[in-house]
Amino acid sequence: MKNILVIGAGRSTFSLIQYLKQHSTNEDWQLTIADFNEEWAKEKAGNHPRTKALKFDVGDAEARVSLIKEHDLVISMLPAHMHVSVAKDCIKYKKHMVTASYISDEMEALDDAAKEAGIVLINEIGVDPGIDHLSAMSVLDTIRAKGGKMLLFESFTGGLIAPESDNNPWNYKFTWNPRNVVLAGSGGAVKFKQEGQYKYIPYHQVFRRTEFMEIEGYGRFEGYANRDSLKYRSVYGLKDIPTIYRGTLRKPGFCRAWDSFVKLGMTDDSYVIENSADMTFRDFTNSFLAYNQHDSVELKLMHYLNIPQDSDLMDKLSWLGIFDSTKVDLEKATPAQILQHILEQKWSLEAGDKDMIVMHHIFGYELNGEKKMIESSMVTLGKSMEETAMAQTVGLPVAIAARNILNGNISTPGVQIPISKEIYKPMLAELKEYGIEFIEKEVPYKGY
Repeated sequence: MKNILVIGAGRSTFSLIQYLKQHSTNEDWQLTIADFNEEWAKEKAGNHPRTKALKFDVGDAEARVSLIKEHDLVISMLPAHMHVSVAKDCIKYKKHMVTASYISDEMEALDDAAKEAGIVLINEIGVDPGIDHLSAMSVLDTIRAKGGKMLLFESFTGGLIAPESDNNPWNYKFTWNPRNVVLAGSGGAVKFKQEGQYKYIPYHQVFRRTEFMEIEGYGRFEGYANRDSLKYRSVYGLKDIPTIYRGTLRKPGFCRAWDSFVKLGMTDDSYVIENSADMTFRDFTNSFLAYNQHDSVELKLMHYLNIPQDSDLMDKLSWLGIFDSTKVDLEKATPAQILQHILEQKWSLEAGDKDMIVMHHIFGYELNGEKKMIESSMVTLGKSMEETAMAQTVGLPVAIAARNILNGNISTPGVQIPISKEIYKPMLAELKEYGIEFIEKEVPYKGY
């Protein structure tokens, strides 16, 4: 019998825990679901005979060590900064570990120790990062096996609202952490490479430099540049590639409207607004505009942002309620926190809403003197408010990786991300059984 510990029982763990419970009898597993919120753990565990729930504080080192020692594999669904202490204990007591988060420098530094302990420690095995690695490496390895030379690689992912639940002018609702959405792009200049030239986009321009693409059956999308694309050159073996770009997907019109908040300063999280609790949403908006006793807040905003009178942008902004007299009612809040609060009034999922994950890769390469291009797309729709597309595409890869580790199919020790055939081949095959599948097609080469 194998014992699996899942630390963290938030929304994205639904499909993960369902998978583990469904396979627990055949695989002879016992599951422990541990969370600081005991109700969440109990809710996810249910009445399943092979599953138990515990209240658990990962900051309690003694309790953490005791719990990890009792299990063969640990799945950490904690916030990213909490993984390292868990990983160190897993290495010390020779327990495998899986997490969906980006690999941090502190985690990467544990590679030699993990290899010495003989344990598999996989990071970045959710959706993005995760499924993007699996699917990209599968195509890249196929192209390279033919003797193709890579010229271009672009990758886009979006957590969006499903078409049947899309009922607002932004074509968007929160399907994951709202704070991350509000602060997207604010972590410094975006870096990528285009036709051999290094490119940098400062935060105040990120949402005005977008790409457009069509995804069959789902229409047109726009993508904005995401983080540091350059680091994926070494990850994917693309050291000399002329063009590499990673981005986030939205429906057309979103980025131009969101840029209004960036230009106003509403996404700033570095200072506190005075008397924030007593402000109205309208006061908050007005606080970023010049004083003029004769002009309305709406007119001042249009002048400041140079919004034409016949633009639908004002419809989007007005619909969100930024000109309403609703009280903010948040003490000592930053602009970003107030904006998030306003957005949550209109962008929260309603009963019956379904979400959607869209992923789109573009591969440009040269083979026998001819330039070729492949587009690879994946769309996953949520099934319910619990079994969301986000929960499926984050949780299922984590669960499948855990099963393959315990069965010995993934055995290479060390701190790693899922870019080897040992990992991506069995995982893509099983994800396909769950409807998470990429449609690949050759298209005419489009360079820059």
